[in-house]
Amino acid sequence: MFYDRAKIFVKGGDGGNGCVAFRREKYVAEGGPWGGDGGKGGDVVFRGDGGLRTLVDFRYQRHYKADRGQHGRGKNMHGRSAEDLVIRVPLGTVIRDEATGQVLGDIVAEGQEVVVARGGRGGRGNARFAGPHNKAPTMAEKGEPGEERWLVLELKLLADVGLVGYPNAGKSTMISRLSAARPKIAGYPFTTLTPNLGVVSLGEGKSFVMADIPGLIEGAHSGAGLGHDFLRHVERTRLLVHVLDTAGTEGRDPLEDFRVINRELKLYNETLAGRPQVIAANKMDLPGSKENLARLEAGLAGAYEIFPVSAITGAGLGELAHRVYELLQELPAEPLQEETPEVIHTAGPRFVITREGSELVVKGREIEKHVAMTDLDNEEALDRLQRIINIMGLEQALRDCGAKNGDTVRIGDFTFEFVDYEAE
Repeated sequence: MFYDRAKIFVKGGDGGNGCVAFRREKYVAEGGPWGGDGGKGGDVVFRGDGGLRTLVDFRYQRHYKADRGQHGRGKNMHGRSAEDLVIRVPLGTVIRDEATGQVLGDIVAEGQEVVVARGGRGGRGNARFAGPHNKAPTMAEKGEPGEERWLVLELKLLADVGLVGYPNAGKSTMISRLSAARPKIAGYPFTTLTPNLGVVSLGEGKSFVMADIPGLIEGAHSGAGLGHDFLRHVERTRLLVHVLDTAGTEGRDPLEDFRVINRELKLYNETLAGRPQVIAANKMDLPGSKENLARLEAGLAGAYEIFPVSAITGAGLGELAHRVYELLQELPAEPLQEETPEVIHTAGPRFVITREGSELVVKGREIEKHVAMTDLDNEEALDRLQRIINIMGLEQALRDCGAKNGDTVRIGDFTFEFVDYEAE
């Protein structure tokens, strides 16, 4: 089964916890702190694999979590960092953050990798907190939580040429004639519900990849007839072959069909309207085709190259394939690729305070990380967190937001009661 869209959850591995330990050896007096750091959590990495053609694997498994780093140990031994979780995806996969819609990556090359969720760093052991004012610290950091997010994956086929046109125009028959692809073919609308790829070989090392895009209908740009699912695969092609039912076997007008499909392409994506295009005037073996071909040539007035063909008999297909190959040599060789926006990290506000019901909620990557990595059962660690909160100006900001003694404040998963010592 062909699947070209999936929604999955990914989470980087948590960092390992730092260790609280002291050196205790014979003949070594007051050995001091000796706890090692935790290891880094594994990243979740997507890797392009040319052997895959569908996102079907993500239908059966939707949650992916990398391993956490190993905890630190005594004798200043650091924990081992976890292996990255590598997930193979087909070439042509676009990765978006579901919450923001931001494009995180566009996999277009074999072996290309994109990190979609970073693992957390390991917590520091108590040996790292020793100093002139505290020579025997009894605290260590917990590991940093790994990044987590919901992703939307979209597969856009990587093909040189896309066959477009109304249902039953003969696209599937044409690709079966020109390549080794064997799509399901029948005489009723929407026989082809999934795109098919085929390699067209012209001998002497001349070849190109052709995609049979399922039939489009009027309104496809707004999703009619699964339009969005089909049009997505046209975006990466360098050249379009517009297949028309020149015989008008279902009472259709090939000239009007041509205009409707091009209008749908333009409404879906402006750049598609300017994509190089040739016309395959199909079904020339049927009655009425010659008259419609004359109308087609007159109506388009030489704006497009028109090739009279018959996908059933094979007539004209060789000439069409060789001309398509010639045109491809004139077009950019690299597949079209969506630009991935550059992510620029700015300082910005260190935290944001909002009120949700009776709670004051503090959000911000830096402060949430400090809270998550603090051992809240350790008094020394809590004192350190309090100093960090004061240095960041959070306590004063809470007062400015109207926080009073006894109000509930939540930072990540940590909830505490606000105490204003200055008011006492």
